[in-house]
Amino acid sequence: MKTILVTGGCGFIGSNFVRMMLGVETPRGGVSTKIEKLINLDLLTYAGNLENLSDVAGDPRYEFVRGDICDAPLVLELMSGMHAVVHFAAESHVDRSILSSAEFIRTNVTGTNVLLSAAREAGVQRFVQVSTDEVYGSLGPTGYFTEETPLAPNSPYSASKASADLLVRACCHTFGVPAIITRCSNNYGPYQFPEKLIPLFITNLLAGKPVPIYGDGLNVRDWIFVEDHCTAIAAALEHGKPGEVYNIGGGNEKTNLDITRLLLAELGRDESFIQYVKDRPGHDRRYAIDSAKARRELGWQPRYDFDAGMKLTIAWYRENNRWWERIKTGEYMKYYEEQYGKR
Repeated sequence: MKTILVTGGCGFIGSNFVRMMLGVETPRGGVSTKIEKLINLDLLTYAGNLENLSDVAGDPRYEFVRGDICDAPLVLELMSGMHAVVHFAAESHVDRSILSSAEFIRTNVTGTNVLLSAAREAGVQRFVQVSTDEVYGSLGPTGYFTEETPLAPNSPYSASKASADLLVRACCHTFGVPAIITRCSNNYGPYQFPEKLIPLFITNLLAGKPVPIYGDGLNVRDWIFVEDHCTAIAAALEHGKPGEVYNIGGGNEKTNLDITRLLLAELGRDESFIQYVKDRPGHDRRYAIDSAKARRELGWQPRYDFDAGMKLTIAWYRENNRWWERIKTGEYMKYYEEQYGKR
């Protein structure tokens, strides 16, 4: 796949993927690729940050285009001549979707439909829809999500992603668009916008501020280091079978309280920094991914254990305080107060 259109490449996972595909050095080394052209289409909404890719801005293979995935003429123009599309662009925070779902429907559903229509017209060879395990709903204390688990989304965010996934499936089945869906567990690592749990808690603790834990803190998530997720997407792009779904997980189930206590210990804070807040509506209790199919069919496996990934993540936020300090001002802080201040 020598020419690739990436949507949402200035976000957390997207920017890590772009950097890796261009062979930029990562903790375990960039991937060896033959990329001739990589176009990054990003609207630069609140979580998109050009600074995330400042180190590749001068690469002659890389082109940034500020634009909307709902802009059909622009999308078709950019997709012409592309071998592949990797679709990250999405409104992604559950809490924001509970406050207002309209943008989630527009971006995640309508935007995906625009991309699929353009992919069909342009004749792309591969379309990778980057989705989430949240489309499966909530698990009990045992068991795992597999690719056969029925979709049962419980938030406006996950419902919008499930809707997009179904459009991808339908477009593949009806029109033959060579599309693949990947569904991943919770990511963590460098460049994650500090509204998600791990970067929020790291940056709060570094700044000497408390960390807000929803409910009893015992909600369970499966965590994966972002670079491991990116290598799985690259494997799906190269080896995935059109029409298939591949679950991607790190095999690291942790409660929110587990994560919090680890961060407190690593950053030299005590449990007085924990602030329990009212749980959010419809909060899923547990996610856990069975990624055997991806390991078997894509030849992929995660390379980072949780402790190693967390040490790298904490170190990155320590060393890049200017990056997150600029973000945690203005509109972000207004949102933060609205979300947590009255709980």
